[in-house]
Amino acid sequence: MRAAIEARGLTKTFSTTKRQPGLRGTLRSLVAPQRVSKTAVEDVSFTVATGELVALLGPNGAGKSTTIKMLTGILTPTSGEASVVGTVPYRERERNARNIGAVFGQRSQLWWDLPARESFTILRDIYGVGEAEHAERLREFDDLLELSSFWDTRIRHLSLGQRVRCDLAAALLHDPPVVFLDEPTIGMDVVVKEQVRRFLRHQVEERGRTVLLTTHDMTEVERLAERVVLINHGRIVLDGTLDEIRQRFGGGWRVHATVVGENRVACPEGLRILHEEGPRLVFGPERGSGLTPHQALKRIIECYDVADIAVEESDLEDVMRTAYLREVA
Repeated sequence: MRAAIEARGLTKTFSTTKRQPGLRGTLRSLVAPQRVSKTAVEDVSFTVATGELVALLGPNGAGKSTTIKMLTGILTPTSGEASVVGTVPYRERERNARNIGAVFGQRSQLWWDLPARESFTILRDIYGVGEAEHAERLREFDDLLELSSFWDTRIRHLSLGQRVRCDLAAALLHDPPVVFLDEPTIGMDVVVKEQVRRFLRHQVEERGRTVLLTTHDMTEVERLAERVVLINHGRIVLDGTLDEIRQRFGGGWRVHATVVGENRVACPEGLRILHEEGPRLVFGPERGSGLTPHQALKRIIECYDVADIAVEESDLEDVMRTAYLREVA
């Protein structure tokens, strides 16, 4: 499948002035400033296929937002190349702007003193969207995000959840094939978060949009992402599906079973007993066995007389914490 987003060796270095403490240090900084360089992103390479939703994850200061800003054309990389739907974003900014939508959770692209619907009209004219097409998209977004109950209110008077829903609609009004979302649901309540997630799933599954998402919400990642790219200290340290990451860092899954009877048989092939407390056994996969939870359940039931049985998947937040600590150490 053709790549919608490509990053090849992206590097971004910022130069700042190092200030010394005290009056003497301040005067010295004015007369003979000492410049220092900081590399925020270093040799980042990845691709996102058309119609794929990828989560770009990492701790604060890892380089996620800097990478997004280079891909949206806000920043020019120090070295390396980027392509978004065949366009170099920082060289062809106007063309790139028509190909992408972007939502930054703490910043709005709407006019603070205007009602949201008037902002939508201004964006319609900026992008040259026809009136009938504009009205049809607004109806669709209203059905999914319930905008009409507050879109005649000034942006400055909207709640965070209402504003971000309006920002999502504004970012997609010109029907871009690629969407960048930098922590779009930060600070939202759980009801609005789920509404936004349903909207994003619709855009990917029904509209075929490509989405690159940054977030610290692991529930969001689990429900939306097909693939995870982990970045830290400006470098990519992990790129894989959620299942691959679970198997690598979370032990994947466990089976809890209560067995009946005193006669114990050998542990089923491909499994090991992690914990035993009376009739309660906890099984996990042998390293490299490739066993699925369904196969494990079948083997346990065939070997033991079972009173109850349940599969426990590793919590994604714990898995990602382990990945952060192990891969960036």
